Formats: sequence, C-alpha cells, structure tokens
Amino acid sequence: MTYVVTENCIQCKYTDCAVVCPVDCFHEGPNFLAIDPDECIDCDACVPECPAEAIFPEAELPPGQEKFLELNAELAKNWPVINVKKDALPDADKWNGAEGKLQYLKK
Repeated sequence: MTYVVTENCIQCKYTDCAVVCPVDCFHEGPNFLAIDPDECIDCDACVPECPAEAIFPEAELPPGQEKFLELNAELAKNWPVINVKKDALPDADKWNGAEGKLQYLKK
C-alpha cells in the first residue's frame, strides 16, 4: 500500500509533509506534490502535517480521488524529490478546499 496526494493539493502545494518523510518519497511539480508509491513506506508521518488534508492511504481514498493513485506514480517519475519546507503557493489559502481543481494541475 502507499499514500496518495489528492486533488486538494493542487494550487496549494504546502510542503510540510515532505519535510517529515523519512524516505524522501515526495516529488515537487509546479503546483502539486506527488508521492512515489515505490518509495513510500506507509509510515503515516505526512498525513497529520498536510494543512490541506490532501493525503490519504491508498485503501481510504475519498470517492472521486482514485485517479490520483496512478497520477502520483506517473508524476513522481518526472519530478524532482523535495525534502525541505518551502513557501506554499501565493493563493494557497484561497484554493484550499476548492472543488474541481484537477483542470489546473500543471505537469
């Protein structure tokens, strides 16, 4: 099993989760973070650190978020690892909780 970053991360990109990951499985894109399922050790350290509450265990993905399992795996292959805290995107607080953000994902 792996953990999955879901839609609410888009346009927010808080990095609190990446800092606590013991195996550096987070990868950074322009406006989203992805978890490499091959590196994730299912430790759960990232979940309570995510201000957007966008990270879930694979088996507990909310309805409509299942596509993010494959999307995380795909994006993690192409994006660099992130293991440091960076500022969230400028309008992160405005976007946090917004619906229909998949259309804004920048690959």
